[in-house]
Amino acid sequence: MLSLVLPAGVSDARVLLHSCCAPCSGAIIECLLDNGIRPVVFFSNSNIVPYSEYELRKAELERYCRHMGVDTVSDKYDHNEWLSAVKGLENEPERGARCLCCFRFRLLRAAGYAAEHGFNLLATTLASSRWKDLSQVDEAGLRACAEVRAGHGGTGPVWWAQNWRKGGLQPRRNEIIKEQNFYNQTFCGCEFSRG
Repeated sequence: MLSLVLPAGVSDARVLLHSCCAPCSGAIIECLLDNGIRPVVFFSNSNIVPYSEYELRKAELERYCRHMGVDTVSDKYDHNEWLSAVKGLENEPERGARCLCCFRFRLLRAAGYAAEHGFNLLATTLASSRWKDLSQVDEAGLRACAEVRAGHGGTGPVWWAQNWRKGGLQPRRNEIIKEQNFYNQTFCGCEFSRG
């Protein structure tokens, strides 16, 4: 089991875990629980199309969270708002400027929810995918939390820049996908990420 270390200055972990999907979440949720941390999982993914794909990913995540006894919250789905946020970046390559903007959009919504509901830490399962640039994920998370704290008088979540690919979590991720027979998508989610 990976022994987790909380960010400096945080002793009581009230974690909101932004989740992109069940396959990326399985080992992270298990690891948090093994470390005595019970997160609330926040599904905020207005980037995903079509809506049926969004619903399928959300249902798989909710199924796993029920199995693990973890609460979930679903953000409102607004693909048009997401399209406005990434306007002009449609032709960027994967791991380019569009992805950074997308991460920031989703993590800003998560950070806002965290601030309004008393969570002091924000993490994301985006940091578990080998297809994502960890520096982009961390930059987006740091900026989102800082922006929300600035708008809430200095209170709000701290970004937990945990590398969820280490400590045996990547092989465990693959085991859980098989054990749970997860629907495992073949593209990130947005219409621009399809190969």
